[in-house]
Amino acid sequence: MNPDALRGHMDALLLSVLEREPLHGYAIIEALQERSGGALNVPTGTVYPALRRLERTGHLASEWATVGGRRRRTYRLTDSGRKQLEGERSAWQAFTSAIGSVLGPGEVRPSGSA
Repeated sequence: MNPDALRGHMDALLLSVLEREPLHGYAIIEALQERSGGALNVPTGTVYPALRRLERTGHLASEWATVGGRRRRTYRLTDSGRKQLEGERSAWQAFTSAIGSVLGPGEVRPSGSA
């Protein structure tokens, strides 16, 4: 999938993945791939800055944990993040509806008619 297509939607994708359970960064990337059927292969250089930004805005909280002998930062959705996700979902539905109205098959007019 074209990485430019994700622009403006990364926050919603990350919030959605973290809605189910807290995850560390690499597990978030794996969840995006899995839930998209392999279509989303998002680089760490995109995910980690977005996670930090969402944490600064209060939509995520994080804590350090040791998993399998390795220290990892685990992210979880906050109440603010849940509200933001609801808004992102509503905006996405409105967006896809509007774009679908334009891209969907339209009324075919005979040539020469206005």
